Amino acid sequence: MSTMLKSLQDLRSATEKDPAVPPPPHGVTPAPPPPYGLTPAPPPGYGVTPAPPPPYGVALAPPPGYGVALAPPPGYGVAPAPPPPYGVAPAPPPPYGVAPAPPPPYGVTLPPPPPYGVALSPPPPYGVAPAPPPPYGVAHAPPPGYAPPFQPCACGLCDESPLQWMFNLMTRSEEEDAAYPFKVFISNLDRRELLGVASLLTSDPDYFLEIARNKNGSNRLQKLVGKSDDVDNLICDAILYRFLHVMTDKHASYVATRGLRVFAGKKKEFMCEELIHHALLLARDRHGCVALNEMLTDLDHPYYRNQLLDIVAHNALPLSNDTSGNFVVQHVLKLNNPRTMGNVALSLRGHCIDLSFKKYGSYIVERLLEADESVAVVVMELVESNGDRLMRLTRSEYGNYVVNKALKVTQRRKTRVDLFRGLVQKLMPFLTFLRKSRGNNIAVFLESVHQTEVA
Repeated sequence: MSTMLKSLQDLRSATEKDPAVPPPPHGVTPAPPPPYGLTPAPPPGYGVTPAPPPPYGVALAPPPGYGVALAPPPGYGVAPAPPPPYGVAPAPPPPYGVAPAPPPPYGVTLPPPPPYGVALSPPPPYGVAPAPPPPYGVAHAPPPGYAPPFQPCACGLCDESPLQWMFNLMTRSEEEDAAYPFKVFISNLDRRELLGVASLLTSDPDYFLEIARNKNGSNRLQKLVGKSDDVDNLICDAILYRFLHVMTDKHASYVATRGLRVFAGKKKEFMCEELIHHALLLARDRHGCVALNEMLTDLDHPYYRNQLLDIVAHNALPLSNDTSGNFVVQHVLKLNNPRTMGNVALSLRGHCIDLSFKKYGSYIVERLLEADESVAVVVMELVESNGDRLMRLTRSEYGNYVVNKALKVTQRRKTRVDLFRGLVQKLMPFLTFLRKSRGNNIAVFLESVHQTEVA
């Protein structure tokens, strides 16, 4: 018994003295000792011989990753963005939850921002293609809303679309047209092909106007007018759509004038109605007055012709004082329409002396002196005028021709002897002042009349 107790004490003391066996953690019951007679298991690695050291002079292998440079931190070596210019607010941060745009790849330069205060043009709506460039040979912007699909030329040697090819054909010079004249070209077309050419030319009013404004284009469009009723319908519609622009252009107006001569029925009526509607605007335009005069000469529709003449006659005073409108009044008086001559004279009554001081106004007054319906209006105004005003008129640059013509016309017309004698008596007191002036021709005439009466 004593021997057993001694053995337990020796084991306990050996366990306390062995540093390899740590005491159990606080609160953990130590493992019970092995049953009596059993040897405890050796610790891990017990009895294993360690690896021998390397031979002398041999360096140990470096640890893994030794000698490999670490990756630089993000943004290392990238210069910070410069601050915005003075007075320019920095770009706002992206909305919450939206990731900012990634930086450009290394070596790629971003495009410069737009100038300060200049807004970027917005991109086209999604699914809408940007506008195509203008057709080759068209100086101005392409017709709005007209974008025909590209089709190669029939010859197969060029890449022109039909619209481009037609524009070049219509506006080419006379030297280029000599090789294959346009007149020969349209004469070789059948009815369907001719209608196709007219359809292409009038597919857009602005495109038609660009061709008509060209001198060669205007001449070739005039050759198409009258080829067929279908072609005339298309050309008439194109003219009416841009009537005022066509009539006020030097070359395009010839297309409309040609159309008014050739068109018949409803087409002519539509043209006349537009002409009446814009008559005063055309009369005051430099090229429109020429076109209006030609149409007044060629118009053979009595109703519309009389309406145009009445418009000019009732507005004769403002038109006579206009640099372009006075040519229309002169042209109307040349037509020798008695009704119109009388209406013009009534519109200008009381203003004939004022007009006689002006170059173009004096032409109109002289025209009135040539007609029986209006001569009395002019002469009576001269006779009833103030003496000082009449003397200034006879000595003026243009007025002396009016007074001289009034004397000769009334002397020649035996039925208006009273007007002649009244004008002579009005001028005789100024005979001395008329000599050695612009009115010298009037003084010579009065002296001859006086000598005739004395004899």
